[in-house]
Amino acid sequence: MLRTIFLIGDDSPSYAALVDLQDTGGFKAIRFHSAEDFLDAVPSGQSGCVLTEIQLAGMDGFELHATLVERRASLPVIFLAAHADVSMAVRAMQAGAFDFLQEPIDSAALLRCVHAALINQERQYLAAEKQRALDLKYERLTPRERDVLKLVASGRSNKQAAQYLSISHRTVEVYRGRLMQKLELKTLVELAAFVGACAAFRADTDGQMSTSAPLAVDRSMTVRHTPQTRSARVRGARDPQPA
Repeated sequence: MLRTIFLIGDDSPSYAALVDLQDTGGFKAIRFHSAEDFLDAVPSGQSGCVLTEIQLAGMDGFELHATLVERRASLPVIFLAAHADVSMAVRAMQAGAFDFLQEPIDSAALLRCVHAALINQERQYLAAEKQRALDLKYERLTPRERDVLKLVASGRSNKQAAQYLSISHRTVEVYRGRLMQKLELKTLVELAAFVGACAAFRADTDGQMSTSAPLAVDRSMTVRHTPQTRSARVRGARDPQPA
């Protein structure tokens, strides 16, 4: 697949070299005179990488980078500068730039940097796609299946989860089987890997329970064998069956 690099500004001597190398370099180079022109023309979700000068007409390179970060664009940014000091390079890297290059720079080194940025962007894209797939699987679970998953992930046994949720041991097993099927998991090792990697699960459980160690059994949910408790248990409805 032909990847795209966006060249922002008019003064960099490196841009001409990249345009000349695009046929053999496996990428397409597109030039923009200003950051504003680039931001207006490039849609969100665009893949590729950005090479920008620091000094631009209107918005400068740092402001362009900040705007891309604010928009959560995944485009890696490489800064090019003919006259730069250490503070400028530090500012760029602290803001999350992929690299900061001082010109003049030979074409081979520039091409290596561009290819590294494109590979990094592709890896980030694949990682984001994997995360979206995990989150979509989690969202398919019913609220009760999520409850069971949280308890199992926190280290509770089926029996403890049943006590906590005031349902039968068998009902927990049914929910557990269903959630494993929906999440396309077969083993507890796979389940542990899923809850560790799924952002939606972590957001749903944030501040509610720890997945690093078993929780103590909630004694308030334990059935006490007193005449009153037994009669209350008999009068209550049967254990709810999963929908």
